[in-house]
Formats: sequence, structure tokens, C-alpha cells
Amino acid sequence: MHPAPTPAAPTPAAPTLGGSRWHTFPATGTVLTAHQFLTATEPLLQGIIDDNALTSADGEVLEEQIRATLALGTRETSLTLRVGPDSAPAARELAAQAETIGRELASWATETLERLLTDRIPLPAGPLVVRSHCYGHLLTPAAADLLRGSRGGPVTMQLYNEWLHQVVLLRDALLPFTNWQDVPLTVTPTGLRHTEAARDAFLTELLVRQIRHTSIVDFARHVVTDTSGPDGYGFAAAGGTVLPAVLDQPPLTAPRYLLTWRPDPAAVEPATYVVETSDYYAAPRTLVEDLPPATTPAGPLTARRVPGPTTEEVRTAVIEVTDGSTAAVHVDLGQALRGHRFAHRPEPATYDASAGDTPAGDAPVYDAPSEGSPSTVDVWAALRAQGMVWTRAGDTTLDATGESDLVVLALLGRLYPENVTVRPAGLQATRTAAGATSGPSRLVVSVDPPVTGGLDDHDA
Repeated sequence: MHPAPTPAAPTPAAPTLGGSRWHTFPATGTVLTAHQFLTATEPLLQGIIDDNALTSADGEVLEEQIRATLALGTRETSLTLRVGPDSAPAARELAAQAETIGRELASWATETLERLLTDRIPLPAGPLVVRSHCYGHLLTPAAADLLRGSRGGPVTMQLYNEWLHQVVLLRDALLPFTNWQDVPLTVTPTGLRHTEAARDAFLTELLVRQIRHTSIVDFARHVVTDTSGPDGYGFAAAGGTVLPAVLDQPPLTAPRYLLTWRPDPAAVEPATYVVETSDYYAAPRTLVEDLPPATTPAGPLTARRVPGPTTEEVRTAVIEVTDGSTAAVHVDLGQALRGHRFAHRPEPATYDASAGDTPAGDAPVYDAPSEGSPSTVDVWAALRAQGMVWTRAGDTTLDATGESDLVVLALLGRLYPENVTVRPAGLQATRTAAGATSGPSRLVVSVDPPVTGGLDDHDA
């Protein structure tokens, strides 16, 4: 006798939409990019069109609504973030992100709505009816009339409320990331509603105080992994790492607080990147005037990032700098990133025609240095110093022109991070107010004006 054939596994039926389910991705959750997630919300929009028999003219009302919700400064804005010249750098960076991402998501949503009005997508089980917890997003008068007036009703309003809130959650989830279109978002059976608690904590801190970098990292981790962890400046997750954007951009112009997702197939275990010394005030210091005389390096300075081992899901990393012959210098990556966040980068204000060969109208004016003739210190000597380098005897310049971005970042990690200025070489400092000659001594890092971003150095 032949054994009875094994019956074929039944083909999974399409999930029934309705109640709290408006999507077709696995109930256990999945990973989607921003565009993929917005595509996954299409059944909600199709349900709105079907229930309310929307026309192209109605579509314009909803398009205006999503633009108003995602914009800053509107009556209907979902993010009451107002920034100005005196706002903290993190707030300015995140506000710029909100505007850029909001405009793009609104554009994608508009394209989707216009397509669904003429090219309907089928829904697995007839009319879509969902229950959506209200989050209090304001509607434009025209949208309120369309969704809740004589033509609208509870079904339409619930569908639109869920779609609008999921798009807002998407925009906010992407705020920490420079390459937000590529970030792998963890999506659960409730879409992105699982990020609400972390989002509320993140936005509360952003709106009521100067947000900490560790808070931005923690929110980013919730978005990517749906988990929390210890305070750190970055983290590794399955398939990649999230670390500050400056690791791929010139320190002179890179964002101070934003992060970048970097795919890495070798990253398989979770880890939080933490600073080696949490309290830099307690770190040993070396005065600039006590540094040994400048020595000529044996060769050009090169640098690379070297992550340390992971212990209990925590790790440190260093920037390793060498001149090709002597022992390598190691600078904690966390302190280097902290130095970059704290460094003063003067904003162009007026123009100084005396700045070298730069044409009048192109040279930024920077704050005047304190009294006394500035001294200069060799970069290699500063990198090899014990502890952190500081000064109390007048302004000191470290000429890092010609050095790679990663060497400059390592130098910022070696300097005591108070009153450190980074500015392009060849631009003369001028006074910005009569008699503005006093002030604490500072360390000035002179770098090449940025031309292109990116680094050739890679993790070991």
C-alpha cells in the first residue's frame, strides 16, 4: 500500500478588513519603508472614496487638509513647533526635517488619492468599516463639511481619522533621520500606533525644553526596533546601524543632532553605542601651553572608526588616527560626536571684503576673538595629548586644513568641549560690535571649506 498523500496546505485566505484591521501585512508585524507604509494605508483612502462617493473636486479638499496637517504654522498643524534664529540647533534641525518630510508625504498622498479616484483598488471583503481612536487633529472647514456634514458620517470620519493619524505618525517617526526614505520602520498590527508613547515623550521634550541627543536616539530606536534601551549616541539593530549624520558629512556643515540609517548585513545583534566617559568634566586635561613642540608626522594622518566588543548589548567605539609609523591614537567616538554637537560654528552675518581672495559678498563674518595674539598648536600634538586639551591663555588655533573629515572629528573629541569654534580657513574674524574684544579663551579649529560630503573611512 502506498501511504496516503499529504494534503496540500490550504491557501491563506485574504484577511478580512474591518474593526481595527485596515491592512494586509502579517499580524505579527513587518518592516516597511516610508513609501511602502503609505502604500499600505491605501485601503483607508479607498474606503473613504467608496463610502462618500468622492469626486475629483472632493479630492482637492482632502489634499488641502493633509498639506495643512503636515505643515508647520497652520491652524491645522499636528506639530506646534515654532523656531527662530535663537532656537536651539536641535529644534531648528527637526523643524526643517518636519517641513521637508511633510511636503514630500503630502505630495505622495495627493498622488495616491488622485489615482484611487479613477483606478479603484479592490478590498478583500466589501465595504471597509474601522474603529479609530480619535487623536484630535483639526480639520479645515471644507474637510469638516465633507467628512462630517450631510455627505459624510461616522464611517467616513473614522476611516479618514485613522488614515490622517497614521500619516502624522509616519512623519514624526522619520524626523530623526537624514535618509528618512530608506529607514526600515517596524510596523505592527496597529500600523504605527505602537510608537505613540515614545512619540509623545519625544515631542514633549522637543516642545518644552532643549531636547537631548539621547532622547532623539531613543525615539529612533523605538521607530526601527519597537524597543527601548540605555542612553547612547546610536545603536545597532538587525541589518544596520543608526549613528549621527556627521560620520558621512563634513563637520563644518553636518547636522549636529540628526541620525543616519546605514545598512550593514553584518549587524545581527542589538547594541547601544555609549560614550566611554559619561562625565567629561571629570576627565583629565592638558593645557595647550603644556603640549610638546610640534613634530612633523611621518606621513599623512589617516583615520578609521573601530567599534569595540558588545557586552550586555552595550558597546563603545573609537576613531583610530595614525601617521603611518608611530603608535595609533584612539579617540572615543562618543566624545568626538559630543564635541561636534557642542562646537560653535559661526553663522554668516555680513560680508568682509578683506577675507583673502574671496570676492566681496561671499565671505562670512565671524565673531571677534578675545584680546591677544592667537597662538597655534599642531593637530598631531593635540591628538596625542593626555586627556582633553584646553586653554586659558588666549585664543589658540589648530590648523586642520588638508585633513580628512574623520581626523577633524577626532580632533573635536580631543578638545575640551567648551568654547570650541570650527570655521573655514581663509576667512578672517572681524568684530561684530564696537569694543567686542573680551571673552573667554577659545580653541579654533580651522578646516577646509566643504566641497563634497562623504568619507572613505569604514568601520573595522
